[in-house]
Amino acid sequence: MHKPYDLLVIGGGSAGFNAARTAVSLGKRVAIVDGAPQLGGLCILKGCMPSKTLLYSTEILHLAQKGKTFGLRIPSAKADMKALHARKKKIIGEFADYRSKALESGKYDVYRKHARFIDPHTVELADGSRLAARFFLIGTGSKISVPAAVPGLAATPFWTSDDVLDLDFIPESVIVLGGGIVACELAQFLRRIGTKVTLIQRSPHILKDHSTEAGAVVQQAFRDEGIDLHTDTKITRISGDAKGVAVTFISDSKTVTRRARHLFNALGREPNTTGLNLDAAGVKLTPAGRVKINRWQQTTAKHIYAGGDVCGPHDIVHLAVAQGELAARHAFGVKDLKPINHALLLNVVFTDPTLASIGRQESELAARGEKFLVSSYPFNDHGKSILMDANYGYVKVIAEPKRGRILGAEIVGPHAGELIHVFSGPLAMKATVFDMLRAPWYHPTLAEILIYPLEEIADQIKVAKS
Repeated sequence: MHKPYDLLVIGGGSAGFNAARTAVSLGKRVAIVDGAPQLGGLCILKGCMPSKTLLYSTEILHLAQKGKTFGLRIPSAKADMKALHARKKKIIGEFADYRSKALESGKYDVYRKHARFIDPHTVELADGSRLAARFFLIGTGSKISVPAAVPGLAATPFWTSDDVLDLDFIPESVIVLGGGIVACELAQFLRRIGTKVTLIQRSPHILKDHSTEAGAVVQQAFRDEGIDLHTDTKITRISGDAKGVAVTFISDSKTVTRRARHLFNALGREPNTTGLNLDAAGVKLTPAGRVKINRWQQTTAKHIYAGGDVCGPHDIVHLAVAQGELAARHAFGVKDLKPINHALLLNVVFTDPTLASIGRQESELAARGEKFLVSSYPFNDHGKSILMDANYGYVKVIAEPKRGRILGAEIVGPHAGELIHVFSGPLAMKATVFDMLRAPWYHPTLAEILIYPLEEIADQIKVAKS
């Protein structure tokens, strides 16, 4: 048994690493336990960075293939998958090396093994050694989910996002199961490199955690690009053989079968708590299987914290970073802390068109019985987006009705992931639509489209007061 650590972090991803880094900055003795084959965490190795590297390449490919639209003669534009794969590996390798060097800098004791609790203050490593600590942070992330309710899925060979992100060839055809962020981003990637793609979603529309209106815009773009998209379905059978896979499902009261060479299971992820023996530590889970936390990231065992995908409520990297930092500061008594403000939540889906949102959305406000004003404006009536031939989508602003304080925004369209940050500062500062309209907006830019919903809400408030 080693001398007890001040903080022991299980998992060296975004939440774990930033909790450890923060604790060290406070002068604490820290250990990081991570049994993964490679250090870095999901975002760097198998998530955000590899997927966005590939998506950006295929965005350029898509624009090149539309050269005629812009008055350009581009005889041919195709994906070179060997080169695409090599570029991705190089970029991700650099990110991973940077994280590994930071973890192995000597500031932390790093144990490259899996851990399980044997009591509230002690973990046992895979080699039988034991470590003790005053405080712990669980940051073990998430893993691919294989829903038992999908007939035949577990018995049929399928790809996960890991496999799709590691492709070095163009698949002939792929059936994508799911309509969440990973499913949609990678379905469009596959289609743009030249794969015949069928996407099957159980919910009435894709991206069900976002507004129906936003999902409908992305659905239309997908269909226009040639994706065979089916929503509001019930899968009745999945099977496979040496020639490929077949998925049978019910859609519009009809039984439909689609066949492809490969199956991509993108039905979501689940918290990775397997093997942690959380019962021995007194750590309880929510009904959804996430580690139960309070606003300070404390679990039901108050000296044990959690951050990132393992606890949620959203699987977003910047949220995991903030959770890890908050947990470490709270554990060691930093004064004047504030819990994470979920009213400032940012979300971006890197499809084309991109979908982005911030703050409170219409459905949430309506469910809580709160009054609000909302206004939107379409990109197909805006100069900059028209000349870009980027006409899908809209910008939407949500505000409270008396003073016009900004409550939230939603953007579906070109560069939405960048444009949404126009609202980050105003939301944090509790600014109003009138405050935002005092600022200059340059023409012609994409950002100036935001003037229109801001002015509409301002006019509604003025009329109500007159």
